[in-house]
Formats: sequence, C-alpha cells, structure tokens
Amino acid sequence: MPGVYISYPFCAQKCTYCNFASGVFPRQLEAGYMAGLRREIAGHPWAWRPETAYLGGGTPSLIGTAELRGLLDLLPGRPWRECTIEAAPGTVTRERAEAWRRSGVNRVSLGVQSFVQPEIARAARKHTAAMVAEEVALLRDSGIRNINMDLIAGLPGQSRASWGESLDWIERLAPEHVSVYMLEVDEASRLGREILGRGARYGAKEAPAEELVTELYLTAVERLERQGIRRYEISNFAQAGYESRHNLKYWRLEPYVGFGADAHSFDGRERRRNVESAVEYAGAAAPAGAATAASADERLILGLRLERGVEPEPEEWRRLDAPIRRFLDTGLLERDGRALRLTGRGVLLSNEVFQEFLL
Repeated sequence: MPGVYISYPFCAQKCTYCNFASGVFPRQLEAGYMAGLRREIAGHPWAWRPETAYLGGGTPSLIGTAELRGLLDLLPGRPWRECTIEAAPGTVTRERAEAWRRSGVNRVSLGVQSFVQPEIARAARKHTAAMVAEEVALLRDSGIRNINMDLIAGLPGQSRASWGESLDWIERLAPEHVSVYMLEVDEASRLGREILGRGARYGAKEAPAEELVTELYLTAVERLERQGIRRYEISNFAQAGYESRHNLKYWRLEPYVGFGADAHSFDGRERRRNVESAVEYAGAAAPAGAATAASADERLILGLRLERGVEPEPEEWRRLDAPIRRFLDTGLLERDGRALRLTGRGVLLSNEVFQEFLL
C-alpha cells in the first residue's frame, strides 16, 4: 500500500549542517503555507488508503496540535500502520505527545544528532542529553513506544571519546530505531560551504577527517549490533520489527505521494516534485511539477542500500554485467543465491558503486 509524506519546512533555527529546503521564515508565511497544504491534500484524488504517513521537515513537532489533527483528518486510512512525526529535542511536551497519539501518530523521530554539549552548540541546536532522556520518557508514558534517534558522524570537534559518549546514551535510552548519517559536506549547508572554503566558522576547522568519520560509523554499527539494533539499510538500524515501514517504500520503489514544499511523489512509474521553497509553495496554484520517468537503474541502486540486497532482473544482469563482475572481484559486492548485495567494505564505498551503475 502507498505512503504519504507531508513536508513542513519551518524551523526555530537553521542547523549549521542542514542541507534541506527548510529554515526560519516570517511567521505570517506559515498561515499561507498551511492553507496550501490543506488545499493540496483535500484536492488529492484518493483512489487508495495510505498504509503509512510521515511528517518531515523542518520541524513538524512545532505544528499546533489542533492544526496537526486537522491535517491528518484529511488523510484516509486512520489508524495507519505507521505514522511518524519528526521532532527536535526541546519541542516535545506532554500535551503535544498525547495530542500526537490521539491524532494517529505512533512513531517519533528525534533529531538528536549528538548528546555531547560542545557538538550540539556548534550545530546550532538547543537541547541537552538530559532533555532528550526526559522527552523519551514522556513519549513512552504518553503511549508512543516506537522512537527513532538520529546521530551524525563527522560533526566539528567530534572524537572517538565523544562519539562513544553519544553511543552510551543510545544504549541507556534504548530506542527502537537509530539512524546514523555521515556528515554531508556540500554547498547546500553553511557548515559544508565553510569546510569546502577552508573557513573557520561553525568549528569547520575541527571537522574530523574522512578516515575518522568512517571509523565512527563502523563503531556505531558494532555497538548497535550488540544492543540488538541491526543495520537494515546503509544509514538505518532497528530492533527486529521496528524498521521504518514508510522509508522502506523509498528503497523498495513502492508508491508514495508527497504534499508540501519540495515534496516528492512516485506512482510506481513516474516521479513528481513540488516547487522547492515554502514561499513558492504558499503562492502556487499547482505546486507539483511535470512528471519524469523513473530511471532504469533506480531499482538496483535503491535495493542495494538495503542489507538484504536486491535481485537483479535478467536484463539488469546483462546490461550491467561488466561493473557487477568487477565489483564482485574487488569485494564490494557479493552474491547470495539470486540476490546481489554490498559487502561491509562496499557499504563504505557505496557511492562509487552507485555512480558506476548510473554511468
């Protein structure tokens, strides 16, 4: 069954590492944006009932509880098998948590990124480790027992010791799901631009070297595995049965529809993307762009992100025979019956594998 993604790009502050189409906008823009969301959702031709819903951003945990209920009331299918809201630590209150649960939310994704105060401050976040612990207890007490926590390996000032401290907190709080991302260094974030330009703002000169970032990621894989939180996708780890149903749709090329600024949709054959900025979206009569056909290699590339791998079709074996054989020979890919999957080393060099298939 398809899924639904709702984009809320508003934040209380812009994190230094963030390369999403989100930010701090004038307060008056939000009313127009929310009206556009309601209009787009209400006008969708619902020929199916969504299995999952995901509210991302931005910081959707800032949406007023009545406004959130109104948005979710526009979606058919409640109760959904999974309904996730992304939340910034410091925005979770008992009132909100209980209202989320009553609205159908049964999963919360906390953008923790780090439990170490100097790293948190340099990233322009406002929380503390103790605050995260309090909010996790509050969520569980409110009846939400499926919690994800995001961590980023590669933040300025990060070391083996500080990464170990963050992983200690993960072990102590025992979330059902953990996402571990290696810092993306690109022009789309303030920190990325500073690192690329060899600047010093946001602690850019203290960003760990690529070799250390890789080591931190591997340490997380090992420690999470010991806690029963196993990798099922390159950046995602879960206790058995707590894999993100919604995000699996992306990697399995299952259909989903996106609402809001920069939201993507996929019907199984074609992709659509809404206008990117919140300002454009709020004033758009038709927010979705033209449809584009899914590329021939998407199924293979997205499937290889999963720990279980993917079974190439006969045509894919023929067309990509040379690079597949080369990666098998060099130990970046391995075969398991009809399935093809990345090796442990291949996960670390996955972008090189994917780029070769795209070429």
